[in-house]
Amino acid sequence: MLARVVLVDFRASTSSTLSFVRPWKSSIIGPPTTGIGSRHLFSKDAMPFSVLQQHLADKIRGKVLVGHSLWHDLSVLGIPHQAVRTRDVALYQPFRLSLRSPHQVVGLQTLAWSLMRRRCQEGLIDPSENARAALDLYRSHLKEWENAIASGNWPCSLPPSTFSRCYT
Repeated sequence: MLARVVLVDFRASTSSTLSFVRPWKSSIIGPPTTGIGSRHLFSKDAMPFSVLQQHLADKIRGKVLVGHSLWHDLSVLGIPHQAVRTRDVALYQPFRLSLRSPHQVVGLQTLAWSLMRRRCQEGLIDPSENARAALDLYRSHLKEWENAIASGNWPCSLPPSTFSRCYT
């Protein structure tokens, strides 16, 4: 179940944070790892999924989307995005090669710790912190990443083929 969507801008500001998502069943509460409960999901600020989906699609259209395992997020949201406008730290080959995992997805927690000595996803999972960690990983290799793309050498692996519908 989608409970919350958080966007951060390039400066890692959460001014673009979106609200909680109102579930379709009234008995659902978030898992203990998120700290999200009924008071969040049924607040007056919680958005119905369809409203959030359209709002988010409008907000990211034409923008570069940075994150970790973006295909999961896009799939849950039911929003396709241009593949050339995604920067997925889970698929970035230089990160995978530096961790000697060229063919498998490395978790955000492992990437952040191994490459930046930064902890994330400890205790309650905070989507804002996860977004900032992914953005910081991207920014740490921004020039190399964008130069590779500009020269026609896509520096990322493909997401699992079952998620091809998530990209245009």
